[in-house]
Amino acid sequence: MNYNPSILSDHELHQLLAEDVPFGDLTTDSLGIAARSGVIRFFARDPMVVCGTEEAVRMFQLCGTEAHLCASSGTAAPTETLLLEARGSAGALHRGWKTAQTLVEWCSGVASSAAGIVAAARRGDAAAMVAGTRKNVPGNRRLASKAFRAGGAVMHRNGLSETLLIFAEHRLFLGEESVAETLARLRRQCPEKRIVVEVASLEEALLWANADVLQLEKFTVQSVAAVAAALAIKNSHAVLAAAGGIHVHNAEDYARAGAHLLITTAPHLAPPRDVQVRFELAN
Repeated sequence: MNYNPSILSDHELHQLLAEDVPFGDLTTDSLGIAARSGVIRFFARDPMVVCGTEEAVRMFQLCGTEAHLCASSGTAAPTETLLLEARGSAGALHRGWKTAQTLVEWCSGVASSAAGIVAAARRGDAAAMVAGTRKNVPGNRRLASKAFRAGGAVMHRNGLSETLLIFAEHRLFLGEESVAETLARLRRQCPEKRIVVEVASLEEALLWANADVLQLEKFTVQSVAAVAAALAIKNSHAVLAAAGGIHVHNAEDYARAGAHLLITTAPHLAPPRDVQVRFELAN
C-alpha cells in the first residue's frame, strides 16, 4: 500500500519509545517470553478518521517487527476497521504496543474532531474552510497539523514566521501611523503575504476593511452576519474568519452567517478515539 511516511524522524520515534521503555520491559523479560513469536493488530473500536498510523507502523518496524499499514491517515474508518498489523517477537511487540496505540488514538481524536467541524461548516457554506490554531501542547505541532489535515482542515498558522496577523497587541505599538499607512507598508515589505487583522467590534472591522482577512475574535453569529452585511455595503473584499469558541455545534451557523474561514482550537482538546489491540501467537 502506498502512503505518506511518518512525519517524525526515526530518532524522534526512538525517543518516544525510550520514554515508555527506558530500561527494558521488566514484565516480558521476567516471564521469559520475549523471544516468542506473535502478531499484533490495531482495530477501530468506534468510527473514526484515522491519523498517526504511519508513525505507529514505523515504530513497530524500529522495534524489529515486520509491520504493515492497513488504513492510512485521513481514512474514514468504521468500527472494526483494521488499521495496522505487526509480526515479530513478543518483546518487540510489547515494546511498541502502548506508545503506538496512544499516538494513533490521540491523532485520530484530533482528526475526527476536525472532520466533524469541517462537515458542519460546509452544511452552512459548501466553500467554508476550517483552520486549526497553534494552541497545541508544545512539542507536538507536527502531529497536530497532520491530524487537522487528515480531518480535512488546514492550519491557521504553523508559527509566527509564516503569516502576517496583526493583533491589538501589535497595534498598541504603532503610534500615530494610520491604518492605510500600516497596510501599505506591510504590502511593500511582504508583497507575497496576505494581511490578516484581528478585530473585536464592527467598528474595528470597518476601520480595517481593506485588509485581506478580518479575524473576528469571539463574535456572535449575529455579529458576524452584521459585519458581512456592512462590508458588502462598503464593497470590501476582505475574507471573514470567525475565531474563538468555534466547535462542531456552531460551525454551521457561523459559516452560514458569512464566515468563510472558521478558526478553531476544539480538535486540540478532543478526546482520543478508541483503538482496540489484539494479540495472537504466530503460526
